[in-house]
Parts: sequence; C-alpha cells; structure tokens
Amino acid sequence: MYNKKIASTRFLPLALASAVALVASQQAAAEIVLYDQDDTTFSTDGYINAFYVNSSVDREGEQFDRTQSRVKMGFLPNWIGFNFGKQVDDLKLGGRASFWVTINDSEANGTSTAIDVRQFYGTVANPEWGEVLVGKDFGLFARSNIFLDELLAGYGNVSDTLGLVDGTGVSFGNIGSGYPYPFPTSQITYRNNNLAEGLRVAVGIMDPVDTNDDSLVGKAYQDKPRFESEISYQFDLGPSTIYTWLNGAYQTSENTDSTVDDVTSKGLGYGVQAKIGGLSLTGSGFQAQGINPFFTNNAGEATLRDIDSDGYLLQGSYTFGKNRVALSYGKTEDDGNGLGVAADYETRGVAYFRTINDNLKLVAEYNQYQIDAASGSGLNEDTDTFAVGAVLSW
Repeated sequence: MYNKKIASTRFLPLALASAVALVASQQAAAEIVLYDQDDTTFSTDGYINAFYVNSSVDREGEQFDRTQSRVKMGFLPNWIGFNFGKQVDDLKLGGRASFWVTINDSEANGTSTAIDVRQFYGTVANPEWGEVLVGKDFGLFARSNIFLDELLAGYGNVSDTLGLVDGTGVSFGNIGSGYPYPFPTSQITYRNNNLAEGLRVAVGIMDPVDTNDDSLVGKAYQDKPRFESEISYQFDLGPSTIYTWLNGAYQTSENTDSTVDDVTSKGLGYGVQAKIGGLSLTGSGFQAQGINPFFTNNAGEATLRDIDSDGYLLQGSYTFGKNRVALSYGKTEDDGNGLGVAADYETRGVAYFRTINDNLKLVAEYNQYQIDAASGSGLNEDTDTFAVGAVLSW
C-alpha cells in the first residue's frame, strides 16, 4: 500500500498548482480600491505571469531523457483577490478571498484549467488584543521560509520525477529543496503584533491530516487538531534591517487498527534575512519528523513514518536601479517520507529581474535540479531549466 501511495504523490503536481501568495505588504501596496465609504473598504489585487521554458531532462534509465519546451506559469500561479474591511465600534472586521488559476490546459482533457481557492477567511482585530483569523489561509509552519524566498516571482525547479516538466500546474520553486509548502488549510489563528516593537506572534489550530494508512479493518483518525505557530522579530542593526523567524507544527495521527503505527508529526522552521542598501542575504531551514517534505498537509496521502527530513536555503540578491540579481541554493535530505525512498533534493538557481514599472516585471532564470537516491530506485535525476517571462500585478 505504501508503494501505491508513492506513485500518487509523484504525479500529484499534474493536478495541483502548489504555490503561495506574495507577502501581504506587497499585495496591499498594489491593490486597487473599489469602494471606500462609511468606514467600509473593498479592494482587489491580482497577479498574471507566463514563461517560455526549456528543460533538459536526464533521468535514471535514460528512457525519459529529452529536451522539453513549454509556455506556462512560474512558481506562482495567476490569481485575483478581493479584500473587505469595515470598522465597527472598536473592532476592525476584514476578509479576503483569492482565486488561483492555471493557464495550461491538458492534451488529454481539453480545457482543464482550474480555479483553486487558496484563501477564504475573515478577521476580527483590535489594537489592544490583536487579531483572530477564521477560515482558509496558508499555514504557519514554513510560512516565512517560503514568503521570503528571493525567487518567489521566478521559476525554480521543475522535476520530471515529480511530474512538473509536462504538468499543467506551476513549477516548485524551492518546495522540497529547502522547505515544505505551507499548504492552505482551514484554521483558527490568533496574532498579536503589539507585544513589543518589531515582535510578532501567531498561534493557530489547523485541520489535521491523515499520516498513516487506513487498513482493511481500521481507520486513521486524529483526536486533536494540528497546532502551528510562528514568532518573528524585526530590528535595525546599524544601517541594516534584520528579520528573524521561528515557526513550528505538531500533530499526532492514530488508527483504530492497533496493528497500524501511530505517527507523531513535528516540525521546526527558522531563518534570518538581512538587508543593507541594495543587498539582501537570506538563510533559512527546517527540521521535521513524520512530515511530508513537499507538502505540510501530506497532499496525496503518502503513508508517513516517524522518520526525519531536514533542509536549508541560502540566498543573496542585489538591487541596483530597476534591476535585481538573485542567487539561490537549496537542499532537502529526506529519509523516505516524500517518495518512499531516502533521497537528497537540490536546487541551484540564478535569476535576473527587471522592473519596467510598478505593475510590470521581466524575469530570466537558469535553474539546476537534482535528485540523489539509491541506484536502481528510478528517482535519480538532473534537470537544467532556462526560463524567461513577464509578470503583471496590481
């Protein structure tokens, strides 16, 4: 049964567009206000991108070796978002709904572009006690790791083993080679940004997920929710601005069949970003046990075990005028929770971003992706990708 679920996980990206929103502050700066009267606001933001992509695939066994050209989305899919806000006495009520769209249809299914709701939540806030979010949003574990990725608006890795070269969805950026994806999930999350200047705390309960198998006579279950949290602190040090973070997750999954092992899932993410002038340096990482190294919600329902994965991401960028150049290296070492076989996943990238105006950006990127697993596993891969494209946002 475990091997059967490996196969479904490997080709899951054909149906899923796994990507994230830009940092909230970036959205707010670009949003278009549609209504602003009587302490009520309604606004919209959006993101559209497309890349010409050329990938050179070298996989174990040679039967899949090829050079493949595509025109498709980058790491981020296309979306349109709507934001609501209303002041009622001493409470600030808010809400957000964002609809994410793939631009690539399927040869087998014609028009198969899908609308995926990644965010649909409401907020209640007060300056004295903070904010409560209810609904669907990205998770807290690994959240800042991915939100502060220097290649977020670029392309990233397109592993053929994971079904990304020919898939209709997005690339993976540095997902699975530096951090897991903090999948959107239903949650109740509390935030307090007023503990001290620059200090932010978020704690939440998330919808739990099955991490062990349903057997012929049993059923996987969780008697408690998944707990996630993040603490961040930003401060100035001389001429530089430092942003640091620590996030984590904890969940147990049991089974009514006593012969099926319980799985305890726990993860820790961390990182630091330093900015001085046009220079930005970022280092982040994670350590996890019983967690899928690609998706924090175990999308594809791989049967997980109490085994480890860990990874890190090292990046630097320099901005001069309307130009930005970024270098990136990420690696995840997984004992077998991802594809069922112990493997190392690495991504190396260099990208150039040219800002034309506040709404238009051009991108060129070269990326190398590698899977290093046991010989004969069928997982070993070296794929080089060149991508050039345009990003429009508002």
